[in-house]
Amino acid sequence: MQTMLEATSNDKFTSFTSQEYVQLRSENDALREEVQSLKQQLTWLKRQVFGRKSEKRLIDDPAQAGLLFDALPESDEPAATEQVSYTRRKGSKNRGDAVTDAGLRFNDDVPVEVIHVKDPDVEAIPEEHREVIDEKVSHRLAQRPGSYVVLEYRRAVVKDKREQRIHTAKAPNNVLEGSFADVSFLAGMLIEKFCDHLPLYRQHQRLVRSGITVSRSTLTQQVERAIVLLKPIYDAQLKHILQSKVLAMDETPIKAGRARPGKMKQTWFWPVFGESDEVCFIHSPSRGSQVVTEALGEHFDGTLVSDGHSAYTCYADKRPAVTHANCWAHARRKFEAALNDEPKAAGQALEWIGQLYRVEEQIRKNNLQGEQKLEWRTKHSVPIVKDFWAWCDQQRQRMDLVKTSPLLKALGYALGRQAALEVFLGDPDVPIDTNHLERALRPIPMGRKNWLFSWTEVGARHIGVIQSLLVTCRLHGVNPYTYLIDVLQRISQHPASRVNELVPRVWKETFAGDPLLSDLQRVNQ
Repeated sequence: MQTMLEATSNDKFTSFTSQEYVQLRSENDALREEVQSLKQQLTWLKRQVFGRKSEKRLIDDPAQAGLLFDALPESDEPAATEQVSYTRRKGSKNRGDAVTDAGLRFNDDVPVEVIHVKDPDVEAIPEEHREVIDEKVSHRLAQRPGSYVVLEYRRAVVKDKREQRIHTAKAPNNVLEGSFADVSFLAGMLIEKFCDHLPLYRQHQRLVRSGITVSRSTLTQQVERAIVLLKPIYDAQLKHILQSKVLAMDETPIKAGRARPGKMKQTWFWPVFGESDEVCFIHSPSRGSQVVTEALGEHFDGTLVSDGHSAYTCYADKRPAVTHANCWAHARRKFEAALNDEPKAAGQALEWIGQLYRVEEQIRKNNLQGEQKLEWRTKHSVPIVKDFWAWCDQQRQRMDLVKTSPLLKALGYALGRQAALEVFLGDPDVPIDTNHLERALRPIPMGRKNWLFSWTEVGARHIGVIQSLLVTCRLHGVNPYTYLIDVLQRISQHPASRVNELVPRVWKETFAGDPLLSDLQRVNQ
């Protein structure tokens, strides 16, 4: 009986092997690849949650301990949910206690600085012939760093007894006509929102705590009107950037505008970094190659440095005069993502790339420029790059790498962009990566974590305008508060044909030594 069972079992195995073995082997390989891919995704997720964010390579860096799910509380019972309904009531505007028809209200705790405005015509009247019959009072909201103050302008209404004429000094000019906001307050709002990433609703809360009542919609309008004044300066800066021979370009997402109820549109900022350390954020609802064409125009014939996004490659392929250079930092990140799966091979790749960066560090320390920089790269970087490509070709021949392997993807990414990655070896003005641009665009994702989205695409374009000027101020060591106070006042008196003098790069050399002050600063001098 046992012999018969064994024979039957052997027959079934023989039949199974001959008919289904190939199919099962294929399915087994597919499942292995899927499991490996899921493990890689889990490793990446753990890195995002628990891993260090710096790209500096540490030797013998201990592996992160603990799983993602270890950090989650265990519970067999579902969390209790509570449904809460909200009803929004639209309150009526009450301006009974407004000190001006603009709606500015403040209590007695708010400090008030009194400014007496003199009238040259009144000063010309002999004192014995003057009679003060009244006084006109207007108010503007100003801001000191960390506090608010109200400027009270008092203009004497004087009667000339000789001619029975009334004289009153004109109200001082304001940046925004009919606005209660002093230029110091406008500059402070812009700095806090776009440099300190403090949303307007939080600024509004602080105003309320300080005893000042201003609607949030009014704050939004003041910001919009101020940025519109700065738009010609942004245009002049972008025009100068596009004249550079070496440009760096990238893209970063932002939610702007409503796609449908409860859903925001996905739009993009395209920062462009020029060779004079200037940056402009171009907003577009698309991430396609047509944006690069529209941004750079038909006359750009320099070198474009970017990541591996196909939009830049498509643009460069259509423009033979444009040289496309790729970023080594992005190539490095592909190998860094393969460390857990292939620690030895990925570590070797990181070592090759690390040698290139050590050469660049030596160039910076020795302050090499032009031909000296090119000779140094030729002597030290070119051999490293050649050895790296030979190593990549050797690794791609490995039979044990499945097509979903992170190492194979990293090798394909680097080898597919070999020519673009070598551009920096032949041009000393081309950087090895786009890290300088990524540092410049950091205020966008930092701000996005606080104000989350832009309600309209127009608002997103305004964000691009003000961030372009503020980031460029930081790159040139210009105090953005001093810059905005000066430029917002200077716009109305500066010739439009010389608007390029107001971009931060030129303003630093032209006006930074004697900037225009706000009334608040003049009072405190």
